[in-house]
Amino acid sequence: MFKIKVNNSFDFETSIKNDVINLNGNDLSLDMVSLGNNKCHIIKNNKSYTAELVEKNLVEKTFKIKVNNNVYEIKAKDQYDELLKDLGLENLNATKLKEIKAPMPGLVLKVLINEGDEIKKGENLFVLEAMKMENMIKAPADIVIKKLSIKPGDKVEKNQVLVVLG
Repeated sequence: MFKIKVNNSFDFETSIKNDVINLNGNDLSLDMVSLGNNKCHIIKNNKSYTAELVEKNLVEKTFKIKVNNNVYEIKAKDQYDELLKDLGLENLNATKLKEIKAPMPGLVLKVLINEGDEIKKGENLFVLEAMKMENMIKAPADIVIKKLSIKPGDKVEKNQVLVVLG
């Protein structure tokens, strides 16, 4: 079960069981075909939709999805996130963060930070191109940039240390 917030305005509960999507207690009946490149075509109630995953941050569980040229920002929380919040431990991982690693292999297109910068959670750090998609990498917490190990044009491997935090 996931709790989903869309555009900071709409709340949903969703789950998937045996390839059936349940949204707010109702099973969804839809046909979906992958088009490749993070795109798919969906038919629901005889209406056609084209959906594209524009951006994802699996650590923060945030996504940007474009449906028929409308972009939606999605934040997801699972039962473990809810439990940590109830226990007052939701920022536990952020306090232990010492470095930012490449989430995937790719090419650094832009670096938006400098050594010594104080960055707030959610601010843009750099743009990483992977599989012909530009991925904006954002700060997972309030951080200070101690050492910057990348510059535009650098090729990086998954889990390579890109930024050391102070």
